Amino acid sequence: MIRQNIKVAVDAVVFGYKDKKLNVLLIRRNIAPYKDSWALPGGLVLEDENLEQAVERELKEETNVTVDYLEQLYSFGDLGRDPRNRVVSITYFALVKPEHHDIKADTDAKDVAWFDVQNLPELAFDHAKILKKAKKRLQNKLTYEPIGFDLLENKFLFSDLEKLYMTILEKEIDRRNFRKKILGFGILEELDEKVSEGRGRPANLFQFNKNQYFKLKEEGFFFDIK
Repeated sequence: MIRQNIKVAVDAVVFGYKDKKLNVLLIRRNIAPYKDSWALPGGLVLEDENLEQAVERELKEETNVTVDYLEQLYSFGDLGRDPRNRVVSITYFALVKPEHHDIKADTDAKDVAWFDVQNLPELAFDHAKILKKAKKRLQNKLTYEPIGFDLLENKFLFSDLEKLYMTILEKEIDRRNFRKKILGFGILEELDEKVSEGRGRPANLFQFNKNQYFKLKEEGFFFDIK
């Protein structure tokens, strides 16, 4: 008879775009192992909840963040990834606007903060591996789904969109072709509102038309910026 003593956990990679940099939400652990180390929010799944309920609960308890959308990322189950028990983690990632959330640490977390993904502390468990996987997923999805708009304010300068793509993809883009392609999709509305970029004439603000995007998608439209 095969006996198993495997625990199931959930971990969340929550990305935000802050100060024109890609950030990730981390907690400082309040319990062993890795006490006082920074880690992704997460914890064990309770017997009376499903995976989505578990990750939503852990996020709320440890960071005070509630997200509208979570996407399952990957399963991590290497031997020894948790020194206490054999633990398999089902990981999720989400995109939020940091300025819309009042983060606050509680339960197993003694602190919570946003970190620039280019300047991270050493992470507990295998969370650096998880974060690397999530970042790669984000970079890939950015090229075939308009998820970048979930990280910007509802009204934004086109230069802000360009900067976001270059920051997350970690490379320069052909700004002229990028602008031509994005505007050619017909999913952005140019508003009659202008904001100064600090040089030259004030520039118009734009807004993502989500309803138009889903309408076009039903008709076979494919978002592709490659």
